[in-house]
Amino acid sequence: MIGLIEQIKAELQAKSGDDLITAINELREAIHQQSPFKSEPVDFVRWVKNTEVTANDYNPNSVAPPEMELLRLSISADGYTQPIVANAEGNGMVVVDGFHRHRVGKECADVQERVKGYLPVVQIRSERVDREDRMASTIRHNRARGKHSVDAMSQIVVDLKRRNWSDEKIGRELGMDPDEVLRLTQISGLREMFADVEFSQAWEVGDDEVSLSDVEDEEALT
Repeated sequence: MIGLIEQIKAELQAKSGDDLITAINELREAIHQQSPFKSEPVDFVRWVKNTEVTANDYNPNSVAPPEMELLRLSISADGYTQPIVANAEGNGMVVVDGFHRHRVGKECADVQERVKGYLPVVQIRSERVDREDRMASTIRHNRARGKHSVDAMSQIVVDLKRRNWSDEKIGRELGMDPDEVLRLTQISGLREMFADVEFSQAWEVGDDEVSLSDVEDEEALT
């Protein structure tokens, strides 16, 4: 084994630039395939060109400018201590978690130069390939840290309902109770969800008649 390691080191020393990074990725992947932890994404961190990693268009986590600057400072001073979580799509990768770490690696010149235009990436389990699965994974990561934008979360819940996810599945996959699913649906989606529903011009409640105009504002509906 020692002789093999020395041989590998000699071969790596003979490479440089993209060829060296490709060889290291291939070596890590070969070790990962033999690892007892190969079902865990963190077991294989690869370096991917930042041009091949794109942001998702639904991220529900927002970071204020001071915190964004602190993240930049952290990565500049301490290095990347957490990889970006992504999923393969086409010829590239789409961010699932690490939207802002991804931005720092692309937009901050000192960091970009230091990591040679690459980003550290782990890939979520291959069976989670659908967009809705990626969205659910993003929310789980954000909620586990207690960080998410309510409005963006609401829009994702409505989007998942459009994709025929039941309230029960949404709650199970996103770690929400039924009341939370309902509240998030109501925030941005209630009027839209019922846009195609035809109501009679009056509802009868016992002996009293309630005009539709009395309840058509959103506050009354919710």
